[in-house]
Amino acid sequence: MSKEDFHNLPFHQKIKLLYTEATFVVGIRYYGHKVNLYLLENEYVEVFYNHKLDKIDKIDFLPRNHSRMKFYLDQIHLD
Repeated sequence: MSKEDFHNLPFHQKIKLLYTEATFVVGIRYYGHKVNLYLLENEYVEVFYNHKLDKIDKIDFLPRNHSRMKFYLDQIHLD
């Protein structure tokens, strides 16, 4: 599946796809969110969960050069 195809999916289908076909890697805390990182077909996808509102605010690909990558690298080794 291309990134564009993933972006065009309805929110509930993105969630279903991640939970059924992706591999959970790690979760971190980031500015009021719990962010779960998943590996989907060689791409990393973040799910931003807002625990105060009890909802997912955002699901998006993580660019490998993003500054947030350092939070994951402290806990695991990503190639």
